[in-house]
Amino acid sequence: MDRLQKIIAASGITSRRKAEEMIVQGRVRVDGQVVKELGVKPRKGALIEVDGKAIARENKVYYLMYKPKKVLCTLHDEHGRKTVVDLMSEVEERVFPVGRLDYDTTGLLLLTNDGEFANEIIHPRYHISKVYEVTVNGILKTDQIKQLENGVVLDDGIRTLPAKVWITHKDFERQQTSLELTIQEGRNRQIKRMMEVFGLQVRRLHRRSLGPLTLRGLNPGEYRLMKPYEVKQLRRLAEEGRLK
Repeated sequence: MDRLQKIIAASGITSRRKAEEMIVQGRVRVDGQVVKELGVKPRKGALIEVDGKAIARENKVYYLMYKPKKVLCTLHDEHGRKTVVDLMSEVEERVFPVGRLDYDTTGLLLLTNDGEFANEIIHPRYHISKVYEVTVNGILKTDQIKQLENGVVLDDGIRTLPAKVWITHKDFERQQTSLELTIQEGRNRQIKRMMEVFGLQVRRLHRRSLGPLTLRGLNPGEYRLMKPYEVKQLRRLAEEGRLK
């Protein structure tokens, strides 16, 4: 039998990590009883409710989107701003974004209703490569490049894994540097926080690829179903990264 948080994640409501938070907060019932323990394994066929609503299993779907600017990676926005889910109004399943790209960030984004898959992709320990195109205000110095390549300590005290840096252009007149940055993690606002270590502000940020996936054939705002072999590739990369 599976644990409660895994069953909730598999229903497509949210990720396993968020499901654990919901359980601890007392928002989950099993056969009418509130459950706050994470290790519970419900019986087969048990009635599981989250916030008073029974969960239902859905067919698992996996989408790749070219996220445009000025679109939020969330399900709802209280201020009425457009979300990535709004761009997928024709999709019947209740999908959610795998991780986040900031409001002003563009590029490759995955959406799914498979919470287990989402957790495998976004958790920092799984080490799936992500390539970003970055432009910062300021000229990136040689010693700063080396620090990025060796890992930098973020504002929360966590050191990033070694990154790959490729300088594509230095504009001395505008005092801007453009580069390609490959990281293995996906921490909150990681690229911007990495640059803040040097007092540099990110002017443009675009995620070009995630593992073997690219945006080939898509325009901003467009999306497509992932192919089964692509899902398998990402799962394999996540497993390989976990074992490192």
